[in-house]
Amino acid sequence: MVRAACVGLGNLGRMELALLDAMDGVTVVAGADPSPAVRQRTASEHDVATYADHDALLTAEAPDLVSIASPHTLHYEQARAALDAGVHVHLEKPMVTRLADARDLIDRATAAGLTLAVGYQRHFDPRFRELRRLIDEGRIGEPHMAACHLEQLWIGANHDGWRGDPALSGGGQLYDSGSHLLDALLWTTRSTPTAVSAEIDRRGYDVDVNAALSVRLVRRGGEGSDDTPAPDASRLTASVGVTGAGRTAPDTGEALHVWGTAGAVSFDGRRVRVTEAGGEPGASYESEPADPGFEALTRRKLANFVAAIRDEAELEIPATDALKVTALTEAAYESAERGERVEIDV
Repeated sequence: MVRAACVGLGNLGRMELALLDAMDGVTVVAGADPSPAVRQRTASEHDVATYADHDALLTAEAPDLVSIASPHTLHYEQARAALDAGVHVHLEKPMVTRLADARDLIDRATAAGLTLAVGYQRHFDPRFRELRRLIDEGRIGEPHMAACHLEQLWIGANHDGWRGDPALSGGGQLYDSGSHLLDALLWTTRSTPTAVSAEIDRRGYDVDVNAALSVRLVRRGGEGSDDTPAPDASRLTASVGVTGAGRTAPDTGEALHVWGTAGAVSFDGRRVRVTEAGGEPGASYESEPADPGFEALTRRKLANFVAAIRDEAELEIPATDALKVTALTEAAYESAERGERVEIDV
């Protein structure tokens, strides 16, 4: 039986606690959160011990794995403590808010032979998996340009909570929902960021609301690539727009388009389309994969994390992917502050 624990018991943390506890061969033994009210609610909903901090939980319970869904800037300390205690770690996005911390966690997990996952659920979303498959199969030739955006009524709902406090969030919409968009761009195109120019607007708040990024990427190869630089690695130019004051409520608006030497593939939030270069007007291929919903995607990523710990599956949300997102995000903030382009060393 795998003994699991959860750190951070807000809405997402309690969802993950319940999903883990429902898995065959997994039992949740404890949760940690600094809020007495949240601990009391968790204890009343689930038969688990609760602790005010992660250190007390790790010492008292010695779990096999921990899922961390706490404020962003707390991730590094909590994950480091778990890894040092010999515990497998699933971190909610963003992985951490400093590139050096991301590298350190990966080094610690590797040295200890532990699984370190970061919860980018689009890796399990059939819509984004379809995008990645089509690019891998060469349906658009060699990708050379991408544009993506995400819009959400985010700041109004979050500016008074911890997400609106840079000491806890590390930043605003770019580090929150925007982090999923950056991961989707890098993951579907199998690319690595190498430079960025960014413009960021806080719109009078303490954290960023709008962000516009111009990114230089290097594509490492297709399916089966070990993601290391290759002589034929190709350049990919990308434009990214993120707004936390979008007007598509109640749903988040999101789109991703990739142009290649033989055509283009696009995702408009519902449909995935391929258009051949020089072909007849309209899509040469079109599909509309179902949106599984947030809870189902959360279940899938946690199940994959557990299976990877048991050596039953390859981890599909490795920390090495999250390292790239952290590198790009931190460089974007630096670029906006300095007013110049920033090179990225991942």
